[in-house]
Amino acid sequence: PASRMRVRRLVLRPVAAAAAAVSAATAAAASTSASTTASPPPILYGTAWKRERTCELVLAALRAGFRGIDTACQPKHYDEAAVGAALETSGLRRADLYVQTKYTPLAGQDPDRLPYDAAAEVEEQVKQSVAASLRNLRTDYLDCLLLHSPLPSHEQTLRAWRQMEAHVAAGEARALGLSNQYDAAALERLCEEASVKPSVVQNRFVEEHGRHDVAVRAVCERHGVRYQAFWALTGNRRILQGRAVREVAKAHGASAEQVWLSFVQALGITPLSGTTDPNHMAQDLALPALSAAEVERLQHLIG
Repeated sequence: PASRMRVRRLVLRPVAAAAAAVSAATAAAASTSASTTASPPPILYGTAWKRERTCELVLAALRAGFRGIDTACQPKHYDEAAVGAALETSGLRRADLYVQTKYTPLAGQDPDRLPYDAAAEVEEQVKQSVAASLRNLRTDYLDCLLLHSPLPSHEQTLRAWRQMEAHVAAGEARALGLSNQYDAAALERLCEEASVKPSVVQNRFVEEHGRHDVAVRAVCERHGVRYQAFWALTGNRRILQGRAVREVAKAHGASAEQVWLSFVQALGITPLSGTTDPNHMAQDLALPALSAAEVERLQHLIG
């Protein structure tokens, strides 16, 4: 297969008041959501940076066999409404899809295209963002709602998280997650203090982040949090071009990209694919099964 090196994917009430508003409901919702949340598919289709092609490409991914879709309420990089149009047009049952989106804090938004009131407290921003996501995606629930990035302080992050917990209690989100969290200690603290624990952490899976995020992945494993990887291919060009991956790929008659995605899945990680090529979509869903020895060999490449 042709080389696939392209950019992929696949911002305040007092804390005490916010916590009091949801504490009883989230305590009940935590156990309920754990039993009703659909497990994410082994690979997700990432919808960032698709612009005017978003609907077309999401439809192509669904037709290829993808059943997990990742998006965000962040008009700067995502067209969430176009994702919703594709989901509706596909004719697939909502129950057969895993759809996750994100509340993006103010620092990550385009100030000219905000999905919520910039002057509102963070709790209200989350509330408005979730309402916009449900409307855009043409659904009455999210399989997972992620905080797109931590806020400047733990207290602010926790305030956003408490509001997200309220959406679990209301049945609008079935699980919660966090993206772009590379501080293992901060993740550990959130896991300890949250009423609804994170189900997902979505980070760049690259060498530059502490040997492929090894410390954060250890926290995830300890707390039963599913690690999702974006830039799993484009962030690992050197490894993909190396001898070990090429030799395993040759043994399976597969591409280096297919082997690397299979290896990532073997580690218990859910990769995101953001390809715009229908052939690569199909390849991403037809990964070779690696032997234990092959997984061990490749694992040496990430420390």
